[in-house]
Amino acid sequence: MADDTETRRTRNPVPEALAEFYLTTPFTLGLLLVANALAFLVGVRYYVETMPAVATYLWPLYGDSPTAIALATLVLAALVPFAGYRLSSVPRSTLLSVLSTLAVVWLVKTGLWTFVALNVPFVRPDLPTDLYVGFDPDSLWAYWGILATHAAFLGEALLIARVGRTSRPILGGAALLALANDLFDYGYLLGLPLANHPPVRYDPGWTLAFGSLAATFVAIAVAAAVLPSGDSDDRRRGV
Repeated sequence: MADDTETRRTRNPVPEALAEFYLTTPFTLGLLLVANALAFLVGVRYYVETMPAVATYLWPLYGDSPTAIALATLVLAALVPFAGYRLSSVPRSTLLSVLSTLAVVWLVKTGLWTFVALNVPFVRPDLPTDLYVGFDPDSLWAYWGILATHAAFLGEALLIARVGRTSRPILGGAALLALANDLFDYGYLLGLPLANHPPVRYDPGWTLAFGSLAATFVAIAVAAAVLPSGDSDDRRRGV
């Protein structure tokens, strides 16, 4: 039977040696932390004008991209004491398992949601298709730049999965939180007193709501595929 290292190798397209280089080399780990800090500030700036209308304790549910980056940064910060060591020396604690699972789910979901959100005008005839797309200075950032940076979310999710671990209870909890995030954003479509969707240049409607829900299910499936499962380890030990 394949060991845990082999399980990670077959489920995650990022080679473990490459992940070890980025996540345990002090220089590259520091660069990732700095890049995440800058990305977090940029993400908060996107939400800052509308955040006062949302209760402070609900900001993690409202600020999707900043939340994803914050979760990823917590995982990276946990690796700082192991900089310069092998990736296998990082203890897979329960806390790290929870953080890495949430980070992978939120990074993948937010990356996919962003692609959907910026391209909804192409599939809704009631919207002009140039709301985001173009080659003027605004579109170079508001469309191409944002797509590029959120594509990087997917790569970071795969890196983080190399130091993480998950289980069915943790995945189930992450799924409930991600679905709560969808309900928080689009519950108003069901008649709930909630209208907290991220600020976009159009009325989201059901198209973006279903796109967000689909992104949630894909993110959970990806997390289950790329994170090694502690359940299988427990079965091998007879727990």
